[in-house]
Amino acid sequence: MQQRSVAIPLIISIIAVSFAAIFVKWSDAPATILSMYRMWLASLFLLPIVWQKRTEFKKITKRDSVFLLSSGLFLGLHFALWFGSLKLTTVASSTIILALQPIVSLVGGFFIFREKSNLAALISMGIAVIGAIMVGWGDFALSGDAIIGDILSFLSVIAVVGYLLIGQRVVKRVSHWIYSFSVFFFAAIALTLYNLLAGVEILGYSKHDWGIFLLLAIVPTITHLINNWLLNYINATAISMSILGEPVGATILAVLLLDEEISLIQACGGVLVLSGVFVFLARQQKGRKYKNKAA
Repeated sequence: MQQRSVAIPLIISIIAVSFAAIFVKWSDAPATILSMYRMWLASLFLLPIVWQKRTEFKKITKRDSVFLLSSGLFLGLHFALWFGSLKLTTVASSTIILALQPIVSLVGGFFIFREKSNLAALISMGIAVIGAIMVGWGDFALSGDAIIGDILSFLSVIAVVGYLLIGQRVVKRVSHWIYSFSVFFFAAIALTLYNLLAGVEILGYSKHDWGIFLLLAIVPTITHLINNWLLNYINATAISMSILGEPVGATILAVLLLDEEISLIQACGGVLVLSGVFVFLARQQKGRKYKNKAA
């Protein structure tokens, strides 16, 4: 496939995922309710395809089921924390902190799989972390709630990395359709149980909120489908670089649609975060190419 042909769906993917934060801001529903209905509706939309591939469930062992359940719990936790973050801080701050995901993933890989890193990667990580601190410092000037929102966003990154690290053990044995449906379903159940136990109102939401639930289940999910399809043509590292487009796209949309403002220190911090993560991913890509040539 030509480079231009790959670029178009990748741009669509970035635009689609950038709208997720905007949808959350447009709703007054609690974060755990937004997360719960997103997962239930996403699972429902996948049912027709999953039904055609239902024989693949036989490949899932009891151990795999535990991994899928754990992965679903982490995914549900990720959405609950991130949506909660967006209720407290700006779209720019929350999504920029999300861009730290590849770096947190490397740290998780080190502790779990003993994956080693080099000096260049550590320096780029340090740059990104300094940028994240600058973003948080800018929010500190706004309010204490904004700082809590930044913390929730970072915790959501840890949760999504847990989801990915656990899930990668299972996704190689079944199609991404079965994997996605399973983790969405388990996340939906976990979020429903939490809402019931916490006394959060399950029903009674407006048509506007239900429209947001549907948009969250459809539009950001398009990104997952496009990225899974793109894996047939480009590698995972190239796709992961598209994560740098989300905070940029989401921030632009927030300025245009939500009238949010960005302070100078936050803008500088955001540039450092994106630069650090970009250099980190570029070095990772270069390292993989070197290993492949050596092999």
